[in-house]
Amino acid sequence: MTERLKGSGLVGELSAEFAGTMILILFGCGVVAQVVAGGGLTNPPGGLGNHDSIAWAWGLGVTLGVYVAARLSGAHLNPAVTLALAAFKGFPWKKVAPYALAQTAGAFVAALIIRWNYTEALGKVDPGHTIKTQGVFSTLPANGNPNLPVTEWGALRDQIIGTAILLLLILAVTDLLGTPPGANLAPFIVGLIVVAIGMAFGTNAGYAINPARDFGPRLASFLTGYGGAWRNQYGHFYYWVPIIGPLIGGLLGAGLYKFFIGRFLPTAEPEPPGRVPAPDES
Repeated sequence: MTERLKGSGLVGELSAEFAGTMILILFGCGVVAQVVAGGGLTNPPGGLGNHDSIAWAWGLGVTLGVYVAARLSGAHLNPAVTLALAAFKGFPWKKVAPYALAQTAGAFVAALIIRWNYTEALGKVDPGHTIKTQGVFSTLPANGNPNLPVTEWGALRDQIIGTAILLLLILAVTDLLGTPPGANLAPFIVGLIVVAIGMAFGTNAGYAINPARDFGPRLASFLTGYGGAWRNQYGHFYYWVPIIGPLIGGLLGAGLYKFFIGRFLPTAEPEPPGRVPAPDES
């Protein structure tokens, strides 16, 4: 097993990032399709879920995706995570772009599967494939609601804050020098972090907090009939917000963790005598 893991190299890591992100998006975009497209056809409308079911499914998607990929790649599943780990945790910079491409590809393929699987529902509830169901695949300011006047800049602020929270908490949960969860529960806790962010920060911009999660499905929707995928409900180019915002926010959150917590934690030390055999005893 050890030799096989060593031999997988970068190809194995990228394969894991692709598969883990694909699982994340299958559950994430899948639940939004069920709520928006399927729920739009129930009587009364909205009979297949709501904001809370969306938040829980996204969180569970993260948990399951992490379990899929963690052994091989560490399960970043998010370019903002990869960039922050390179900046603050020693992750190799040469792997940042390949990881981001693999994550985006996994999200793209998953979105194509959701688009295909929900073809009938999407076509019935929104025959023109408009902004009405664009949110199944990618985020919008105020989730496409024109009654809440969130601009691109307001959404950018929201994405910076939300992703900063995400990275600060991810580093706290995974820092072995702190108090990480035991019994392999870290993926579950990370999923709960995403649920909490969705429930507390979902109004202004749909909590993408992940460039691959937004761009991959946005591209998939554009190639399958959503001509306005790159714009928001006001007709403005919006696709850049959930890319730039999370990248900035991830660096900010990781930096805040290092400044407030990481630099004060005790450094790793050798096990005290009696815990491991001394060299001359082996």
